[in-house]
Amino acid sequence: MIVVMKVGTPEVEINRTCEELSTWGLSPEKIVGKHKVVLGLVGETAELDTNRIEEISPWIESVLRVERPFKRASRQYRQNEASEIVVSTPNGDVYFGEHHPLVITAGPCSVENEEMIVEVAQRVKAAGAHFLRGGAYKPRTSPYAFQGHGESALSLLATAREASGLGIITEVMDTPDIEKIAEVADILQVGARNMQNFSLLKQIGKQNKPVLLKRGMAASIDDWLMAAEYILAAGNPNVILCERGIRTFDREYTRNTLDLSAIPVLRKLTHLPIMVDPSHGTGWSDYVPSMSKAAISSGADALMIEVHPNPKKALSDGPQSLTPEQFDQLIPELAKIAEVMGRSWQRQTVLA
Repeated sequence: MIVVMKVGTPEVEINRTCEELSTWGLSPEKIVGKHKVVLGLVGETAELDTNRIEEISPWIESVLRVERPFKRASRQYRQNEASEIVVSTPNGDVYFGEHHPLVITAGPCSVENEEMIVEVAQRVKAAGAHFLRGGAYKPRTSPYAFQGHGESALSLLATAREASGLGIITEVMDTPDIEKIAEVADILQVGARNMQNFSLLKQIGKQNKPVLLKRGMAASIDDWLMAAEYILAAGNPNVILCERGIRTFDREYTRNTLDLSAIPVLRKLTHLPIMVDPSHGTGWSDYVPSMSKAAISSGADALMIEVHPNPKKALSDGPQSLTPEQFDQLIPELAKIAEVMGRSWQRQTVLA
């Protein structure tokens, strides 16, 4: 349930209304929009009479029920205003959101060694990327596959951050690792296999770094948004949704089926920013450029693209990785499409 306050409502009246609603056993959350303040009511609201709430203050414009089960993630919860997420990097603030320039994240699946991760960071930064992706901890289908270098890889990501000025996105797989990963990462990633690890979602929602939530391999959109709700309900409002392909019946030609139809659906349902990962979504580097362009055309706010200096020798996900040279060629093409879609391409400034 949301309470919409009238334009120009005094702050003292907003606070008084919140205090009154708190005595009803509710937890009002103040959402400041461009023109109005909205109070999101968390608690047992099913039996509440909206007319009774409207009588609390003459400054209340309307009281609305949020129809979706994902309350905080619902676009209705923010009066149809898109949220923006600001991430501070060595090269300045980067904004994720519907009304901001396209954001590019690039890098290898796994951090392999210092030379490789620094080289990739500098190359993708020069091409126009804003964030470096790289796995320190890697969930793998086989227990015998490379699982990442773990904690030692975090220091390599920190070195790459210093050398390039890029923000860092890396995955959290277990709750004990959250704090140490948050010391290095600018955005914490929850991978597809952990999308419904509710214990992890609750704990990661208690810290203040933005969270990239990847869609589970067999997750419906409702499943995905309810997973985001766990993070939001724990207190962290900064969640970015990442479509990375789902499992369907055809696995001969692509690793997954990239669900680009999810982008306009999400835009209608939620205020949260949307990223697309065409590398995992297809599994083959040949298809990454076309799916990247299609994602921008569909309204994506950000892209995550795997880049490796020598994909044939990559310790994980080599077949879906672009070379730095291919990434260099792709970025100007993406910039043109972004501009056509009104996303005004924004390059990071180079560190002195």
